[in-house]
Amino acid sequence: MSITAKVHIEHEHLALVPTLRRLDGVKIRVMTQGTTDPGSTYFPFLIEYDDPAELEAALEADVTVEAFELIDRTEDTALYYIQHTPRTRLISGIVTDENGFLVHTETKDGGWLVHLLLPDRSALNSIWEYAIANDIALDIIEIYSNGDASGQSSYGLTDEQRTALRLAFSEGYFNEPRDISLSEVADRMDLSSTAMSGRLRRGMRNLIAATIADRDHERTD
Repeated sequence: MSITAKVHIEHEHLALVPTLRRLDGVKIRVMTQGTTDPGSTYFPFLIEYDDPAELEAALEADVTVEAFELIDRTEDTALYYIQHTPRTRLISGIVTDENGFLVHTETKDGGWLVHLLLPDRSALNSIWEYAIANDIALDIIEIYSNGDASGQSSYGLTDEQRTALRLAFSEGYFNEPRDISLSEVADRMDLSSTAMSGRLRRGMRNLIAATIADRDHERTD
């Protein structure tokens, strides 16, 4: 069953992140294009910024930008075609490999907020593993199954995180005092204590991000 996932990704060499961090108030969005070539390094970007000269100076200095071409400009908004350098980190290739689509991509909190349409959760897991292998910080904000008429949210949790949190909760790990130790919870899932601790921590982080966190504020982690 296909899923829709909203994720936030961060890395200093993600496309245009140096420009994003250099220019206060700049907004960047990837425009939809016809090509489905996973090896493509040329993408159309809609950039909102009130100083064209300062913007292009930032693009010139951006280590993720090989070349750029202004296509159109109206007031504070410009459309550029931008070619990335080889050192640029991208997830578009792995998304295409997994038969997925980047439905909407825009800058947010020093990184990119990406809406993905994927064939299943396995595809999302592959993208997660790719991000880890490439040192890209990836937070799952929300997941829901497209076949579910209610659109019930998964609150940013992977299946593994949901299972771990449910087990820990049901066995009293979150009670004060605790009814079960971390190592005992880990044993129930055939995990090491370190792996279990990381899974619970990431699960709680994603759960908070999907429910009560204010993502309009700057990230502090």
